[in-house]
Amino acid sequence: MRGLEVEHTMPNGQQMITCFVDGQARLVAHEVDRLYGRLYTSRMRPGVHPIPVEEYRESGQPWTTRRSSG
Repeated sequence: MRGLEVEHTMPNGQQMITCFVDGQARLVAHEVDRLYGRLYTSRMRPGVHPIPVEEYRESGQPWTTRRSSG
């Protein structure tokens, strides 16, 4: 995912559209999915499995997101 536009309402009632990119877009998409009861795994291609958090623990590597080439 490269970018995401989210239409939302501010506390004062003003309608806004906020643009998110890269990792932040992925995070926001995840949270929006949660509001609708969807799991990230439902968006994964067949045969692709989530990477366990244990693989990242104490690895010294930050969590990264993969960028598409398109």
